[in-house]
Amino acid sequence: MTELHRRDQVLPGGPQAPVPARDEGSAFEPAPATSPGPTRAAAPAPGGGGASSPRLVDHDVADLALAEAGVERIEWAEREMPVLAKIRERFAAERPLAGLRIGACLHVTTETANLVRTLAAGGAEVALAASNPLSTQDDVAAALVARYGVPTFARRGEDRATYYAHLSAVADRHPQITMDDGCDLVSLLHSERPGQLSEVLAGTEETTTGVIRLRAMAADGALRYPVIAVNEALTKHLFDNRYGTGQSTVDGILRATNILLAGRNVVVAGYGWVGRGIAARMAGMGAHVVVVEVDPVRALEALMDGYRVMTHAEAAGWGELFVTATGNRNVFRREHFERMRDGAILANAGHFDVELDLAALRSMAEGHVRRVRPGVEGFEIGGKELFLVAEGRLVNLGAAEGHPAAVMDMSFANQALSVEYLARHAAELGPQVYTVPEAIDQEVARLKLLALGIELEPLTEEQRAYLADWRQGT
Repeated sequence: MTELHRRDQVLPGGPQAPVPARDEGSAFEPAPATSPGPTRAAAPAPGGGGASSPRLVDHDVADLALAEAGVERIEWAEREMPVLAKIRERFAAERPLAGLRIGACLHVTTETANLVRTLAAGGAEVALAASNPLSTQDDVAAALVARYGVPTFARRGEDRATYYAHLSAVADRHPQITMDDGCDLVSLLHSERPGQLSEVLAGTEETTTGVIRLRAMAADGALRYPVIAVNEALTKHLFDNRYGTGQSTVDGILRATNILLAGRNVVVAGYGWVGRGIAARMAGMGAHVVVVEVDPVRALEALMDGYRVMTHAEAAGWGELFVTATGNRNVFRREHFERMRDGAILANAGHFDVELDLAALRSMAEGHVRRVRPGVEGFEIGGKELFLVAEGRLVNLGAAEGHPAAVMDMSFANQALSVEYLARHAAELGPQVYTVPEAIDQEVARLKLLALGIELEPLTEEQRAYLADWRQGT
């Protein structure tokens, strides 16, 4: 639950303030979990909306017949992503990524599809795999292959073996830039394909969990190429993590359970930007919110934001709905499950399915596990039943569609511009974790405000002079 606080490397090209890492990880009826392996399909050249010269692309998706439905949803999301659209327009004219091979391990959603289209418009050759077995939108995966010509390897509900086979399919394309959401592609290259590392110029990382893993690699001297922590951009974590995850976590829980939040006791584990967003949205819908933390500053902040703060053991007996957002493992475990009341609901908003001790939960149930409704399992434990949402995986994508496109517009604008930066400056960087250049962060904010029709008044010359003059005081 404690966030890491270490100084990342500063990129050339302008001053930046390093930012601490931010928190954020079957009852389903998925597509077949395994597949016969990648196949090839005729598809238009990437980046367009039906270019005239088709080419064959490798893929492993659930059903290409879903492509038109995927295109409709991708185009709907595009309307909410004006910043990325502006970048795509410039990329198409300038082609700053021409010939660059990009291997991406990201959630296969409508918003990601628009990021991939932007990279392709800039001239990149992009291959995409899912960054979570439950986050893939099968219609989007089909559209990326059939309409946009992007090699895509993702099926909703895929098993672990298929998940890693898909990562390997992306690695097989010998990427020069990696784009990760959770550090799985970076980890695979470092642990299983060290011979390819010399081909990789640099990478980007989207989420808190991945940044934590990358910093651990850098601290061990294991990281072999530079990576920009997109999560650390102000225009990413202040908005995506707080407003995006806050709303989409509530959305996922409500879609899966259809419960009333007003008057319900909700426990939020972790008070980073994700936890703050979840707590605020829960409280806004009338829930009684308790925060559990291990960081004293975060706990104090939660208290002064108006929430009660308890230990995990105290909260276990009080809560009716538990949501983890820590980036750590076994936040709620056997001793907490024993204290929980009958009917308690468990959900996870972290990237990996480790925040709830699922092994202990299954062991305690002794096989008495049932599918209650789509996306919800019941575990009978000692005369009571606990309910698990989305298999303990990240609930906003496992049980809903993830963040609204309007907030992903900024996150993925940072991704696109960071890749452009790396294409130009990777040779100048060492194998460390870097913050997003301040100029990129500011440009994303400027473009977003412009798209919203909001103008800012600049400082006057007098104000500029005052801020620069240390002699002026009382």
